Amino acid sequence: MKLLDSIVTEAAAIVALRRDIHAHPELCFQEVRTADLVAARLTEWGIPVHRGLGGTGVVGIVKNGTSARAVGLRADMDALPMQEFNTFAHASKHAGKMHACGHDGHTAMLLAAARHFAKNRNFDGTVYLIFQPAEEGGGGAREMIKDGLFEKFPMEAVFGMHNWPGGQVGRFAVSPGPVMASTAEFKVTIHGKGGHGAMPHLGTDPVPIACQMVQAFQTIVSRNTKPVDAAVVSVTMIHSGEATNVIPDSCELQGTVRTFRAEVQDMIEARMKKIAEHVCAAHDATCEFEFQRNYPATVNSAPEAEFARQVMASIVGEANVQVQEPTMGAEDFAFMLQARPGAYCFIHNGDGGHRAMGHGAGPCLLHNPSYDFNDDLIPLGATYWVRLAEEWLAKGRA
Repeated sequence: MKLLDSIVTEAAAIVALRRDIHAHPELCFQEVRTADLVAARLTEWGIPVHRGLGGTGVVGIVKNGTSARAVGLRADMDALPMQEFNTFAHASKHAGKMHACGHDGHTAMLLAAARHFAKNRNFDGTVYLIFQPAEEGGGGAREMIKDGLFEKFPMEAVFGMHNWPGGQVGRFAVSPGPVMASTAEFKVTIHGKGGHGAMPHLGTDPVPIACQMVQAFQTIVSRNTKPVDAAVVSVTMIHSGEATNVIPDSCELQGTVRTFRAEVQDMIEARMKKIAEHVCAAHDATCEFEFQRNYPATVNSAPEAEFARQVMASIVGEANVQVQEPTMGAEDFAFMLQARPGAYCFIHNGDGGHRAMGHGAGPCLLHNPSYDFNDDLIPLGATYWVRLAEEWLAKGRA
């Protein structure tokens, strides 16, 4: 493994920053303390800072030489609204908030790269360090773009990285094409006619209608979606009724839809709406159907994914750069990849053995209350960021 000495030397200080961020998690669009910490460190290291994109976003600007070429590196900063089970020294100090997805580590890896860039500008051009708010459902990438991210900071390509538990530390994964799914939420409110539970013939019971609807929704993936097109339709909430002897007036279904292609998402929405309306009509009920699209699919452009793979291989060797298996999880870096070419990769986080004494009883998985980022990744992730930027800006130069 070919790590940069200057990054290894500074690793302990960056680990301390990561643990400080972990202990003080902030939810989407509330990352004031985290943004202040990031901006303060960049300024201390002599890196100009722009603040306010997407509310709490921070962009560090590292220039060298005379080239107009530029590349963007992105890390997310927000935490999740969940209670941490860990009790080690850097566990969350704020009840109901936790860095359970490793965004504290993502921020730390980019800060480690920034620290190196401040002292060693071995490139000709500009590196934009993008510290993004609100990845966890807030669409912070979209909001930064709306506020002029790519107009204020014109870049040829943008790259992102996420830690991935389970894989051996020292390995990466990257591939062209879809790597994370789009996400949409649906809500169906069924309106029947309530009455006495002992006299169902006098009412229109929305509960069995909802049960038929849930079953029918599952046929969309199995019978309407091409077998080669991955898709998920999950009903995750059913709410109805208040008493055991009362047939309720209404029943509400909610859930999520995940796909890799917009055309598949369009088809699923249309089929769900038709099924909901027709199942209700068959039982003399009515319904309201809502379908909200959140994040698009995260799709790596082929040249940039291959470029990232080559950089990774130069650091950890070909055998330690794996094919990136697509996941039905979603990621708002997708918005950036719709606006610019780029690639989103995984850096393996280990099996949880790195966790300090006092960790929770659960596994070290993303969005698990016993999760913790593996600090051993910081020198490796930062080295990747530095080498990626240096080699990108050198690419094509005479």
